Amino acid sequence: MMNKAVKGLASVLACLAMAATGGTAIASPMTKAEKLRGLDIMLMVTALRCRAGSDDFQGEFARFEAHHMAELNRAAQDLTRESGGTGRDGGRDGRALDRLSTAMANTYGAGHPWLGCHDLKGLAQKLANSDGEEPLVAAADETLSGDGPANSQLAAR
Repeated sequence: MMNKAVKGLASVLACLAMAATGGTAIASPMTKAEKLRGLDIMLMVTALRCRAGSDDFQGEFARFEAHHMAELNRAAQDLTRESGGTGRDGGRDGRALDRLSTAMANTYGAGHPWLGCHDLKGLAQKLANSDGEEPLVAAADETLSGDGPANSQLAAR
């Protein structure tokens, strides 16, 4: 009986700790695939939000995706493998990846926390003109982190 009470108390304390830290336990670092997928989704969602203003960057976003299609597709394939799970027919179950992508998109539904449309347009344009995945990973590290504008080189540009 006492064992159940201790386990119950431990569960309650764990939930309270998660609530106190913003609903997450100690987060593991994002994989490269998560970073690339997150960057792509963040730019997609914010491009849609910014389309009605003077800093509409849907064209820059489309060029970014076209130029980096190989890297973005490889990241999606890696994420599918990382998210695991197989369907009844032995094929990959995309629900875990869909949930992850939806959660990423919801993060930016109200816009980027510290970058405005002008900054994001410049970022999309810069990335559309870059080669390889290194600039994408670096941009993801900077824009997807919770560090905010104090450590962002993009907001100063």
